[in-house]
Amino acid sequence: MPNVLLVSLDTVRADVAYSGKMPGIEGLRRRGTTFRQAISSAPLTPISHASVFTGLQPARHGIRHLLREQLAPDAVPLAERLRDAGYATGAVVSCPGLNKWYGMDRGFDFYDDEIPRLPDGSDPLTVPDVKMRGLALKRAPVVVDRAMDWLSRQQQPFFLFAHFFDAHWPYEPPEDVCPTADNPYEGEVAYSDHYLGKMLARMEEMGHDLDDTLIVCFSDHGEDLAGWYPNDHAGPLGHPYEEGHGCLLFDTTQHVPLIFSGPGLPRGAETDRQVRLVDIAPTVLDILGLDGGSVDGASLMEFLRPEPTANSRPAYSETYYPEERRADGKYPDLLPLSSVRLDDAQGGRRKVIWQVGGDAVESYDLRTDPWELNGHTLATGTDETVTAAPSN
Repeated sequence: MPNVLLVSLDTVRADVAYSGKMPGIEGLRRRGTTFRQAISSAPLTPISHASVFTGLQPARHGIRHLLREQLAPDAVPLAERLRDAGYATGAVVSCPGLNKWYGMDRGFDFYDDEIPRLPDGSDPLTVPDVKMRGLALKRAPVVVDRAMDWLSRQQQPFFLFAHFFDAHWPYEPPEDVCPTADNPYEGEVAYSDHYLGKMLARMEEMGHDLDDTLIVCFSDHGEDLAGWYPNDHAGPLGHPYEEGHGCLLFDTTQHVPLIFSGPGLPRGAETDRQVRLVDIAPTVLDILGLDGGSVDGASLMEFLRPEPTANSRPAYSETYYPEERRADGKYPDLLPLSSVRLDDAQGGRRKVIWQVGGDAVESYDLRTDPWELNGHTLATGTDETVTAAPSN
């Protein structure tokens, strides 16, 4: 069975990942298949990764808030299935959102979730502000060193999960590895990308043939930079609580990179058909010939053929983080949101976003309005156009 490498580039927007400025990502794209329209289940690290690991949507894997829940006992993570199949399983993660407390370590023989405390000495796992939590992280060189140290002691086959958190706030890239970066956020993405390339090079130096390794690279969610990009909704568009990510479900945070490469898979291919991060686990298991169990995602093998004919898949996303932001009293009107992003047979692409426990329902035509600046109110049964709605 092939070795498996799962790489999470946390907080990386699809447009930045596919900008052509990131040599590590571009190298993987040449080696495999790029899914240009991949959608995350949630704009928060623990919730999105739980969907990646289990192939389940949040309602079934059990984690729906940043700080309240742990992985459901009956949710079977990918690492458990691969360990049962004879794989050595190891992970190096770099932020509070993947702490063992959530149950993310289930199935891993080795799970390195060590991170520093916040500058004031507090435990980052207990802090509800996603920006402040970004001050507690492993930097990319440490992730690579520890991952390669574990790998050097393993017999094949192995399953390695490497998690890079550098693109998260604060945006202070320690090295200039991308002179064409437009802003510090892109500099941080480039920093993660640089060490992704170093990790792959070190694996080859250790004798691992990357062409014989199943590699999956993705991001759990994107980032709203409050006006640095035209589709940001924090800042000038009046959603200050969305600076970073967590409260809204626009493509700014939900449209993410996804790349598969491995033995027998197409090289240098890409598809514009819509898929979901929840499809990752069942795809890996399908490629390995293992049972995926009862999940919400579905294998992407029909897209990973020389001449794929698969149709786009409806993509569900949700965020209950507004309930946690509401608790501090600053944004008392915030409500949870759910959304569905759809492609139709005529080439249309749209998204419907609705409040959970509220009345607002908005529709966006992503072909004519790709930055989701003009939504159509559906709840009132009118065609009234509103700007950047729902307002909460």
